[in-house]
Amino acid sequence: MSNPRLSRLELKIMEALWSLGTASVREIQERLPEKDRPAYTTVQTMVTRLEAKKALRKAKKISNAHIYEAVITRGAAQRKLVDELLAFFGGHAAPLMSHLIESGQLTLQDVEEARKALKKGKKDE
Repeated sequence: MSNPRLSRLELKIMEALWSLGTASVREIQERLPEKDRPAYTTVQTMVTRLEAKKALRKAKKISNAHIYEAVITRGAAQRKLVDELLAFFGGHAAPLMSHLIESGQLTLQDVEEARKALKKGKKDE
């Protein structure tokens, strides 16, 4: 199963769920930043959409409240976003790396970690 494409709000909802483990719609909504927090019904609609995308599922029901859990992992969602970003750059990482360097968002530690990952990847081949 391929990972679904998630909107910005869907990612925020998934972040809340990843940090909580399992949660009701109310618990998810309360976990979102107070500034610009979406209404309960908006979160409920987004949870329903995420369930349809198979990003989360109902784990159990307590009284009238459904308790949800993530189906996709944070890592899988991050990989999907990175793949989409690279596709935007024609599959080439160089323009993205250049931007990160110019903006000061790429540290020497990041470069060293990438170097280690590259070496490890070559050993696994």
